Amino acid sequence: MTTPLDLLLPGLAAAFLLTFARVGTLMMLVPGMGEQLVSARLRLGLALLVTLVLFPAVRPLLPTNNGALAAPSLIGLLFGEILIGLMLGLSVRMVVAALQTAGVVISQQLGLSYAMTVDPTMGGQQVALGNFLSLLGVTLVMATDLHHLALEAIGRSYTVLPPSGVPGMGDAAKLALDAFGRGFSLAVRISGPFIVFGILFNLGLGVLSRLMPQFQVFFLAVPASLLIGMMLLVSALSLIMGLFLDNLSRYLGAFLGQ
Repeated sequence: MTTPLDLLLPGLAAAFLLTFARVGTLMMLVPGMGEQLVSARLRLGLALLVTLVLFPAVRPLLPTNNGALAAPSLIGLLFGEILIGLMLGLSVRMVVAALQTAGVVISQQLGLSYAMTVDPTMGGQQVALGNFLSLLGVTLVMATDLHHLALEAIGRSYTVLPPSGVPGMGDAAKLALDAFGRGFSLAVRISGPFIVFGILFNLGLGVLSRLMPQFQVFFLAVPASLLIGMMLLVSALSLIMGLFLDNLSRYLGAFLGQ
């Protein structure tokens, strides 16, 4: 005998699966909670918890047929939700990756590009200075409660991009290009003082080598570049991280209509 509960459960399960597809994908990429150093079980548990919280608000937005999801469109909707999660998560991750890009540029200017360590946030070998800036950025994201803004943006994404199948490729490309441009622009703004320092320092060394050919410029250049560059980095670190946090909060606020 078929009961109302038997008719309701498949629809609830399908709706929960669709909600988890987007939320789970975003939780694997959101800054502060989607890092490689965070346990996979912890991220999975947090994604399930956020899905449970958002599910009552999201379920009315899902295409339904007499209270249950239409079976033929379930696979398409699931694929579309995963794509939306990837699209939004990777766009935010591009902005966060500006710290790693800036670290690479700064390391090249200071002569530290050969100092490589394992990146604990995304894995792989990266320059030590870039790893330091990335870890500091993740720490400040958690300390300033920007991860709360990220969680709110996940919920808001259902209003901006409702579950209706595969998203338009034009909109996805525009969002990706905007995020890439913002991340690259932020990286150049962060590393700008060090680029200017590198140009002026090497120009001065070139002039010095022409004025004093017998002087061993190399023995002066390496320690002076490291000393002055590290002093510049320490003095500008608070401004760098403030610029990063402000840019990230503005980008997340764009999803909230702020």
